[in-house]
Amino acid sequence: MPQGTVTGVRDGEACRFSAIPYAQAPVGELRFRPPVPAVWRGPLDATRPGPVAPQLPSRLRGAMGDFNAPQSEDCLHLTVWTPAADNRRRPVVVWLHGGAWQSGAGALDWYAGARLAARGDLVVVAPNYRLGSLGWLAVAGETANVGLLDQEAALAWVAQHIDAFGGDPAQVTVMGQSAGGMSIACMLMREQPLFQRAILQSASIGRGFRGAEQAGEIAGLFLQAAGVDSIEAARRLPVNALLKAQQAAPVVDWLAAEGANRALFGPVADGDVLPVHAPDALAAASAKVDTLIGYTKDEMAAFPGAGTAPTAATWGDEVFGAPARQWAADATAQGRKAWAYRFDFSPTDNLRACHCIELPFVFDSMAAFADAPMVRGVKPDDATRLVHALQQAWIAFIRHGDPGWSVWPAQTVFS
Repeated sequence: MPQGTVTGVRDGEACRFSAIPYAQAPVGELRFRPPVPAVWRGPLDATRPGPVAPQLPSRLRGAMGDFNAPQSEDCLHLTVWTPAADNRRRPVVVWLHGGAWQSGAGALDWYAGARLAARGDLVVVAPNYRLGSLGWLAVAGETANVGLLDQEAALAWVAQHIDAFGGDPAQVTVMGQSAGGMSIACMLMREQPLFQRAILQSASIGRGFRGAEQAGEIAGLFLQAAGVDSIEAARRLPVNALLKAQQAAPVVDWLAAEGANRALFGPVADGDVLPVHAPDALAAASAKVDTLIGYTKDEMAAFPGAGTAPTAATWGDEVFGAPARQWAADATAQGRKAWAYRFDFSPTDNLRACHCIELPFVFDSMAAFADAPMVRGVKPDDATRLVHALQQAWIAFIRHGDPGWSVWPAQTVFS
């Protein structure tokens, strides 16, 4: 790389390069601001995972299990897995993790890309991005959606540097699940993206967007709960004070009164980073790249309290299923190719084919999900079968633009 030599480690059949900075640490005056490209020179030790973004525990830990990782605002790093750092110019897939824009990280073992990279002869990249208030606070006069801009900064890094890791910047697929999938949709609502294909897994398109006014109300309550009266003062607070403020009663009560089942912080239709007329922009966004898009049969079973609700299936289809089908329909109507799927495999009676259930099979990372209640009781033969089926389709789409089944309105079911 132009900055210097990056040293990674062998990870199975691939090489792993961890915690490569793609942006400067967003601290001090850079807190809540758009990312600034990283500046470093000389050798970089990329043998050890770096910290994840500051966050509170995930509300989905009852399904996915939990993780323990160091947290730091200096988290704008990415991990690269490649069969070899050579001149092969392999297809690249960039993974955007889920977590409702409040939790998760690209650096987690759940999303280790070594097996996907080796099996598909691909380069896999997984960035962290800012979460919660640090990434998605929207205050009048300030830039909103900086977590989305983090993701775009990571893609800009890929375009500039991935050839040094054996990747082809002209063959980039972005893959995201839940909030990560919705983030891809957001990027496609903006300028022509720095990628050629997209995989949207359980993208939360049906939750919609807050406008600037609603987001401003949350921001005001949040700053008040943090004990400050301005974003300038909030830049000087300890990060734990910001996390604590996200749990303050006035903030939680406002969220409950909203009744939209959205995350506390997330993408805002601010008219600057994201357009105000989001539904029209989403329909237009589907025409920009070919897409593999899908959802799980029992999405809401992963969410505390929702799995037993009589309306959970309808609710899950409103948030995840119907919008995925609409995206595929809009894309094909505008001359793009779209492939749709549904994941029906149900290893447990209570969680069934819940939100996130496909992730261990996409990454072949069942060992990392060993404590996840959603996959308890999965038989080895089923795991092998589903890993093969999903990775075969995903790799075919990433490499050749076709997962191997008919385009929409056909829908493939994995069970």
